[in-house]
Amino acid sequence: MSTAVEDRNSRRLAWCVAHVLRHAPDHIALDLLGRLDRPTRKYLCRDEWLPASAVTLLLRHGSEADRHFIARNPRVVGRPLPGLPGPARYAHRRTPPELLPVLRAELGRDPTDGALSTAELIGLLRRHGIRRPRVALDVLRLPYVLDPREAAAEHERQPLAAGSVEALLLVAELPDDTVRALLATPATARDGRSWHRPAVRAVRMGRLTHEELVACVAPARHTLLLGHLPPGPGLRWNLPEQAGMRTAVTRALNPLGDDPRLWSELLRHAPGFAGPLPDLVAAVVAGSLPGPPQSPQAPPAPAAPSAPLAPPAPPAPSGRAEYDGAALARAVRHLAPTAAEPVTGGVERELALASLAVPMETVQEDIRWVRDCLDRSLLTGVDVVRHKLPACWALDEDHWLGDVDHPDRHDRPEAVLAARAEADRLFALALGEDPDAWWRVARTLPDFAGTLPHLLLRVTDGDSVSTRP
Repeated sequence: MSTAVEDRNSRRLAWCVAHVLRHAPDHIALDLLGRLDRPTRKYLCRDEWLPASAVTLLLRHGSEADRHFIARNPRVVGRPLPGLPGPARYAHRRTPPELLPVLRAELGRDPTDGALSTAELIGLLRRHGIRRPRVALDVLRLPYVLDPREAAAEHERQPLAAGSVEALLLVAELPDDTVRALLATPATARDGRSWHRPAVRAVRMGRLTHEELVACVAPARHTLLLGHLPPGPGLRWNLPEQAGMRTAVTRALNPLGDDPRLWSELLRHAPGFAGPLPDLVAAVVAGSLPGPPQSPQAPPAPAAPSAPLAPPAPPAPSGRAEYDGAALARAVRHLAPTAAEPVTGGVERELALASLAVPMETVQEDIRWVRDCLDRSLLTGVDVVRHKLPACWALDEDHWLGDVDHPDRHDRPEAVLAARAEADRLFALALGEDPDAWWRVARTLPDFAGTLPHLLLRVTDGDSVSTRP
């Protein structure tokens, strides 16, 4: 029987580990999860801030107890959860009677007379999954036999529409290799309005982590666009998912460094590159991509501009991709490293930075002050992560933006995304690929009174920073 002190320590450690897992690569996250004792794992699975990728890893590699607590966590993003789309939700769905005559005419037989073959099912999904997955889900309520390999081969030959792929992810219980195959499309395929939905659905259902999504989504331009997917109607990233996707994409782009030539090459080759983003980055760094074709009669190419321009969207025929060039250039611009902006604000900014180290009398007053400084551009999310103490409060947006009714949104998303990105950079710079260092940070974080940079310096140098000059 654990004491009250041990129970409190397990809760605090689970809370801090949940925040550290946001910034850890998948193999580091698995290592951290394996080091937790049973009470801490229980509280971690019940934590509202458990990131989507950690949920996927726990569902895939965890115990039955882990899955039990995750399935009963009402505020976590993952599967299987009550109310979220999944096979159980569609178990009692029936094909509408008005759709049956249409399917009968297309098949040449009654669809209820025997199970549909893989070829018949794929043919129906091609016709009825062009927009949203609703009609494709109605088709999948009919009895069918689906060969995952044949479905993946048909998708490679002629890609299924996004609605059909999403419907298959929802109810077909496909193996992991087939899921990855369905998320890859030819580079010449036209980007429809809902092209992003299968990728978002795969992460939200717990089929893939963000890091795995980056490794399998093709063409590469889709991954870049997923890293900066603007809010809009329909199924899109919520705020923690957007931060996790940006983290995974930025990690894949790290080999480019801050070389503007490499980033310009990335933008130039991304529209037509057929493989996933890591392959494109490796080819750009190695310089193995072909240059632009030059005809003898063509005039000389103009000088390269100081900032990369958005390539125009070419027409769909003639085997070239139809894509939103402005959106792609915008995504690359948001993902690329930027020079530090000149500091403005003078004395007021210095006072705002100093206030992050001096908590006010009440938490509500502290939150009102930070929000006011963010609104007046005296502080940014980067400043909060660097200067607010204790470090565990700096990593938890609720301690400087206030509680929200649901952990997937905040009324100042740009500050949250900037804070997550800066924390990613600090963790990667200080800890790298050392799982022992990540574990020491997670263990030290609950009781550390300093800022996050001080914590990372203490863990990596093995000494307190309070005595340093």
